[in-house]
Amino acid sequence: MLELAQGGMTMLIVTHEMGFARAVADRIVFLDEGKILENLPAEEFFTHPRTQRAKDFLQTFEFNKQ
Repeated sequence: MLELAQGGMTMLIVTHEMGFARAVADRIVFLDEGKILENLPAEEFFTHPRTQRAKDFLQTFEFNKQ
């Protein structure tokens, strides 16, 4: 999948693997309870999420801990 993404293949991927998502995604659509809470360029989602729910979710991953 990484090779396909790097080659420019358009894909829609559903994952909880945030390291992978950060490495390959152009955009992140973050859903909670069936509702879209975030729809941002990937790096903006990972560095400046807008909703508290997304912030809380990202804090559970090692790459985001300080």
